[in-house]
Amino acid sequence: MVKEQNWTKIITAKKSWWDVDLKGVFEYRDLIGVFVKRDIVSIYKQTVLGPVWFLFGPLFTVFTYTFAFSTIAQIPTDGIPAPVFYLAGTTLWNYFQSCFNGVSSTFRGNANIFGKVYFPRLVTPISMMISNLMKLGIQLVVFILFCIYYSFQGKVDVSLNVLFFPVVIIVLGGIAMGLGLIVSSVTTKYRDVSQLLGVFMMLLMYASPIIYPSSSVPEMLKPYLMYNPISPLIDFFRFSFTGAGGYSIYGLLYSFCFAIVVLFFGVLLFSRAEKDFMDTV
Repeated sequence: MVKEQNWTKIITAKKSWWDVDLKGVFEYRDLIGVFVKRDIVSIYKQTVLGPVWFLFGPLFTVFTYTFAFSTIAQIPTDGIPAPVFYLAGTTLWNYFQSCFNGVSSTFRGNANIFGKVYFPRLVTPISMMISNLMKLGIQLVVFILFCIYYSFQGKVDVSLNVLFFPVVIIVLGGIAMGLGLIVSSVTTKYRDVSQLLGVFMMLLMYASPIIYPSSSVPEMLKPYLMYNPISPLIDFFRFSFTGAGGYSIYGLLYSFCFAIVVLFFGVLLFSRAEKDFMDTV
């Protein structure tokens, strides 16, 4: 007599584009915490200063920008103190870049793990987004301290718009994750695409108002600048904490819609690619 077996988990091949295992991601939420801890510890393990290194990089970049672009090149900062101006841009950019780079290498960087044990593959990029949020929190502390210092001198004026800061981070993270998932899915078959990522990120950085204010862009080029969904988010973030510059409501709506669309297609492509990526990675 054959004993009937009751399976707790049945793994089957994905049959359609809409077959996304979001329920499985929730069931493996504990694994997300394990991956987050791994990502953070692996960065400062066997280092002298530990997480303090998360501060040195942005601070060094800001002081370099202040010297090169504000002192030497005399690029305007809309009346905002140079350290605050550049910290506002680099804080958001570092978060976006870290999320995008991490998510875009999901399949290539975790091929050994994916080939040995089953778990919803979306767990990995989600854990990267959370670990980068923790790094962002450390850098935000430094930025806020600079804002407090200059606010006592009357050089910055923090507005109530800072209450929408979490929304800005969510939208920015959604754009980074969506684009990263698309790139990760494409590079499983076309490896040469990854060679262009460095150039793409450099061009995107210079197309964003990080080292210059949007007000300094010539009028004929401003419409093209707004095609970059990161630009309205940086302008709003900078305005919220300094009271200088400006932002566009339509630009923010564009960034929000862009994040939804790119994240939607990114998840679909990623879910589709994970079915047979072990045959191509």
